[in-house]
Amino acid sequence: MLRKILLGLLAVFVVIQFFRPEKNQSTAPSPNDIATKYAVPADVQTVLKRSCYDCHSNNTTYPWYDNIQPVAWWLSHHIDEGKDELNFSEFTTYTPKRARHKLEEVGEAVTDGWMPLGSYLWIHHDAKLKPEEAKLIADWASNLRSQIPAPADEEEEHHH
Repeated sequence: MLRKILLGLLAVFVVIQFFRPEKNQSTAPSPNDIATKYAVPADVQTVLKRSCYDCHSNNTTYPWYDNIQPVAWWLSHHIDEGKDELNFSEFTTYTPKRARHKLEEVGEAVTDGWMPLGSYLWIHHDAKLKPEEAKLIADWASNLRSQIPAPADEEEEHHH
């Protein structure tokens, strides 16, 4: 009985290897990338690419274990969630209000240390932000946020 169950599980494991999610890899630069409209200094870009872009852009660098199901589905789900929350490759499509809010969240995320995710850092040790890198990203996000004009309704909220 145990042998049949194990063989059945093995068969399911083999079959699911043929069902793979679409990879989040873009060969061309996005025309809506944040760098097409806003200044992203080279040192900031380096940190963003290393620590943020796998989940927050249209181009993920996949690890070897992405070829094993159900891990690929789990990774795909995380990437989709990350891109829904913030996508640097589509940043210029955001309204000024949303862009300002996302930049505020970027600063909070790196300053408070809840990004990159702990589960991501288990494997991607190099993505861990050093204190000076977190400050660099937070300062850049804050500075960029101040350059985006606040919508009229947002200005009114701050005056009351």
